[in-house]
Amino acid sequence: MSISAVARRIRAYGGQFLLLGALTMVVMLLISAVPRVVNWRTDQGLRTMLDSQPAELRDVTYTTPMPLFNAGNDTSLMTAFEADLPRKQAEMPPDVRRLVGQRWFTAETDPSLLTGPDLAAKNLLVHLGLRSMAGIAEAGRLTDGRWPDKGARAGQPVQVALAAEVARKLNLRVGSRLTLAGVESSTPEGAPSPVRISVVGVFEPGDRADGIWQGLPSILRVVEPEGDAQPFIALGVVDGAALDRLSVDGRGLRFTWRYRLVGDGIDARAVPGLIDSLQRMSREAQGFAFVQGFDIPLREFMAAVAAARTVLAVIAAGVLATLAGLVVLAAGLTVRRRRAEFTLLRARGGAATAGARRSLAESLLVILPAAAFGWLLGNLAPGAPGDTTAVAVVAAILVTLVLPVATLAAPTGVGGRRDLIKLRPSARRITVEASLLLLAVVAVVLLRRRGLVLGEIDPLLVSVPVLLAVGAAVLAVRLYPWPLRLLSRLAARTRGSIAFLGTARAGRAVFTTPLVVVVLAIATAAFCAVVAAGIETSRDGAASRQVPADALIRGERIAPETGAELERQPGVRAAAPVLQEAGLRLARDKAGWDARLGEVTVVLVDGPAMARVVRESGVDVTVPAALLAPGAQPGPLPAVVSPAVAAELAAAGLDRSAFIPVQGQRYEFRVAERADSFPMLRADSSRFVILPWQALPRRDYAAVPTGFLVAGDDLDVEKLRAVGNAGQSRFQQDGAVAGREPPREVEVVTWAETRQRVGEGSANGVLVFGFVAGAATGTALGLLAIAFVVLAGARARGQVLSRLRTLGLSRRQWRGLLLVELSPLVGASVLTGALVGALLPLLLTPVLGLSAFTSGAPVRVAFEPRLVAGVAVLGAVALGIAVAVEALNNRRLRLGEVLRLGEES
Repeated sequence: MSISAVARRIRAYGGQFLLLGALTMVVMLLISAVPRVVNWRTDQGLRTMLDSQPAELRDVTYTTPMPLFNAGNDTSLMTAFEADLPRKQAEMPPDVRRLVGQRWFTAETDPSLLTGPDLAAKNLLVHLGLRSMAGIAEAGRLTDGRWPDKGARAGQPVQVALAAEVARKLNLRVGSRLTLAGVESSTPEGAPSPVRISVVGVFEPGDRADGIWQGLPSILRVVEPEGDAQPFIALGVVDGAALDRLSVDGRGLRFTWRYRLVGDGIDARAVPGLIDSLQRMSREAQGFAFVQGFDIPLREFMAAVAAARTVLAVIAAGVLATLAGLVVLAAGLTVRRRRAEFTLLRARGGAATAGARRSLAESLLVILPAAAFGWLLGNLAPGAPGDTTAVAVVAAILVTLVLPVATLAAPTGVGGRRDLIKLRPSARRITVEASLLLLAVVAVVLLRRRGLVLGEIDPLLVSVPVLLAVGAAVLAVRLYPWPLRLLSRLAARTRGSIAFLGTARAGRAVFTTPLVVVVLAIATAAFCAVVAAGIETSRDGAASRQVPADALIRGERIAPETGAELERQPGVRAAAPVLQEAGLRLARDKAGWDARLGEVTVVLVDGPAMARVVRESGVDVTVPAALLAPGAQPGPLPAVVSPAVAAELAAAGLDRSAFIPVQGQRYEFRVAERADSFPMLRADSSRFVILPWQALPRRDYAAVPTGFLVAGDDLDVEKLRAVGNAGQSRFQQDGAVAGREPPREVEVVTWAETRQRVGEGSANGVLVFGFVAGAATGTALGLLAIAFVVLAGARARGQVLSRLRTLGLSRRQWRGLLLVELSPLVGASVLTGALVGALLPLLLTPVLGLSAFTSGAPVRVAFEPRLVAGVAVLGAVALGIAVAVEALNNRRLRLGEVLRLGEES
């Protein structure tokens, strides 16, 4: 068999072989390109996630656990330990060492009592530590004075530079003279002598985001007192030589080596090894306090990636199965077009495998080059290659063998009518269909019992959607003709022949394989669309639980009249007060007898006001009915409590009357309603009590809001923050806490920002790519399968059309007949596929681990109205494509020639 003869046959059936080659190229393109794109998106997500992590999670830190002392005047601890900075990095595992972007060495003293006239003027109790760090002069900007001199003489006051915020808060300035007390028991000989301190400079950071300022505790801020009679804690910058002298005098030094890890160049495939390396460093850090939190986001990222890859495996199974079905359809169409050729070959004495050998030679000449081209084209995609070489080789071999196998399976000779479905299918067909249905049921049972192991691909369980779609298509094939035959009988009693002929032919013409492929493709697309919509809805719900309004203002204690001031701001429609306190203990009676039930978080909300804010904001939050009670009423307050607290109260006999302290006032409450969660609380919060603010009894000291819920359009966050800060300051000046340090600024969180943060999961880009690619590819392949459905019966319809045209059928009537015949088939296949795709998420969502993409909130899949519209549009497009393909095919066949005697049907 010469290559020229094979090439001539390929050229003679160029359209069929072009289709086979194109499908082969798409298969190989997907096998090679999709893993690369997934790896690329995964790496991008990993780097973005790491860059967005706070500094304390990106730093690897070694610290001396105890203060160290200089044993002799000639030994510099600073010089000796600073030399360990590059050495410790060199000793790191290679995968960790490559990620080090910056490194810092610091030495500091423990904070001790600081005294001086400027502190006494404000009656401030302050503890000051001294820190030395290389590069701080270059990273800072002096606003007054100078940096401490290097190598200042002994006996002189220690020169210190302070951050501007520290100096302002402690009432210090350049020239302030201070005394630093000794630290008790710093050495065996006792406490060192007090040290004179001179403030010589005040500075501000050049860039607050620079990692040099992010060491803990921060040198830029004062640590607030934790309680009454507790000191402010601050740090000052000194020269390293000064610390050496202090160490000689008996003041201990602590040393820290800090390394900032960056995400540039990190490969997601190396993350498991990186986590192991960090754990090994922690075990091997003998003699040092080792702190790192880098493995925490890495583990969360790997969990999200595992869930995303499992979803992608389910989608890929549907897409590849659809493509396999299309390849089979294309091969079958090619063999049917050449049936006369293979029949003649057998009639001339050819062996039974002669046609298959001829088809194999043609496949080798067409399929293998197309497969190689698709593979090479896929390798141009960005990202690291996946481990799919073996899969690609197997796929290329299978696709190459499809045409020869189809040739062997095809009957020779003049075939009978292929547009009829038998009322009694053969035993072989019944066995195959029953086996498919049984396999689908077994796979579903195993899936429900075992679930999916995220990140691991079980071929049987991942193929559950494919098996269910195939099973649904088989059932549709069996059930589809019966209602159409009933319609045909009804149409026979009406005037005109179009409806009768169309329904009669539609009821008889069923092509199993094309219908299965259509159902599979549409089911894959619908599954992607429904799950994506469910994730988006769940993200909206997660954002609404965190911020149940357009904006949430959080602070310490804010003057109650701030709510009215907020409502006067541009764009604000409503505001509701909120009070939240954590770590409160329940009491048995008004006297405060501890109920010994553990700590709870208490939230006070004005139920009607919150309901109004929720309604104006349009968020998906329901205010419990117990919180909507009218004004103050006699008896205990109706409370919404968590199930854990409700069970404890019931066990202690306190569910009808218990007491809770809120801002120094005890309120009696009863369990009126239980709730698993409540807005504004953490998702894992399991111990809370929610009280209706509007029902509180009148007291001399009324409850004071710690925040406000705000509803409105185009809210100005800065104005809301200014109003909140003014409310905090006003309450501090006029309330019971006057004279304290100014509170920190209020925090303003908007729903839009929260929703964006919830939707920016580390592997979210991978998931979005999977859903978009799956929906688009499934839809495109479904429409292509519709074209195969039309082509499968095109010759038979052409004969009928030619005969009817000779009987006077007009072109308009022919279009009507075509619509009536194709509409049930297209509609049944699209509707079955959409129904399967809509039901699959109910089965798969609980085992796919999708909560990793919704901030831990469970993904709830519900009826999606847009799916109905999408199915209707898709059905109309599919029908239009079917009519267009039929018209083009009839024009190519020249209908007058299909009536020749012996033309196959």
